[in-house]
Amino acid sequence: MDADTTPVDAEAVDTLAVHAGREDLAALGLHAPPIDLSTTYPSYDSRGEAARIDAFAATGEAPEGPPVYGRLGNPTVARFEAALARLEDTEAAVAFASGMAALSAVLLAQHATGLRHVVAVRPLYGCSDHLLTAGLLGSEVTWTDPAGVADAIRPDTALVMVESPANPTLAEVDLEALAEVCGTVPLLVDNTFATPVLQRPAHSGARLVLHSATKYLGGHGDVLGGVVACDEAFARRLRQIRFATGGVLHPLAGYLLLRGLATLPVRVRAASATAAELVARLAADPRVLRVHYPKVGGAMVAFETLTDPHAVIARVRLITPAVSLGSVDSLIQHPASISHRIVPEDDRASSGVSDRLLRMSVGLEDVEDLWRDLDQALGSEFSTPGLHAGVHALEEVRLADA
Repeated sequence: MDADTTPVDAEAVDTLAVHAGREDLAALGLHAPPIDLSTTYPSYDSRGEAARIDAFAATGEAPEGPPVYGRLGNPTVARFEAALARLEDTEAAVAFASGMAALSAVLLAQHATGLRHVVAVRPLYGCSDHLLTAGLLGSEVTWTDPAGVADAIRPDTALVMVESPANPTLAEVDLEALAEVCGTVPLLVDNTFATPVLQRPAHSGARLVLHSATKYLGGHGDVLGGVVACDEAFARRLRQIRFATGGVLHPLAGYLLLRGLATLPVRVRAASATAAELVARLAADPRVLRVHYPKVGGAMVAFETLTDPHAVIARVRLITPAVSLGSVDSLIQHPASISHRIVPEDDRASSGVSDRLLRMSVGLEDVEDLWRDLDQALGSEFSTPGLHAGVHALEEVRLADA
């Protein structure tokens, strides 16, 4: 199936990335967004404060007027939420301390309504997979491929979860077709890899759009965060969960994420162009068995080596061998050993996460410098001679993932 490749208005995204969440600054006499680090706020009207707290407890609607308490909401974080919601073209967004805190809040919000069953498509980020499989929040999960989602949905299904492009294989799903199959069951799309620069899942029918904001939204490897873009009704439930559980985003993180959004389109496009060039060279390299790269594009590349993948990790010098992704500098890791180690071996293999697979997050370095580092890191030894998939590797993978 094809991924949702509906073009996003580049000018609108570029403009929103710079200005969303900052619309009131001129009236305040400010140019840069302020950072509000307060944990609590004064209120001399205790009756009025009680009424606002009661209203939030009943509905989850963000209180009007001055802030109340840092766990209920923060003005700096609210700016980031407003900006991300506009970029994803949803009614609202709710930010959390991490991507996993955001996913946990979604599950808890559905559990509170009596819905504990999740239909999920592998591969997902390893910790998302583990959270669902281990039942740590009381979830029951049915794993399936996109074609099996309709049969897997039950009366108690809380949501359908998919990551497209997927971590780490970059497999894509036809989001519009999947949303139609889901019917009234919310479709949650992890849009971390694509970002709203490359796709807006809400345009394809997804009700919930999840980001590990730590990655591309922040973009500099110096902030942890997560966010769910959704309609206002679901946002109210998420705010109540966040208040009750305390998984709040720190104001400084909210500031850094808002600042990161301003350069998001520029970073994504520049890194994507470099990634596409590296994909072409890797696909033609006799030391590489197969290259994975999504039709939607992006800065993530996955490839399977004929040489020892652990030796490649050990030999890189410019590229950093580390988990995470989406930073201005390039990172590489071995998913079977690191990000997806927590996923059972058979499940890794069945979802395409082979022991030879390497995942690379392409940054903003010069393409020739990156290629020189990859070239020397791939080495000259062959552990499985004669299996090179050739220059057609990229197209073969695309067809296999379609």
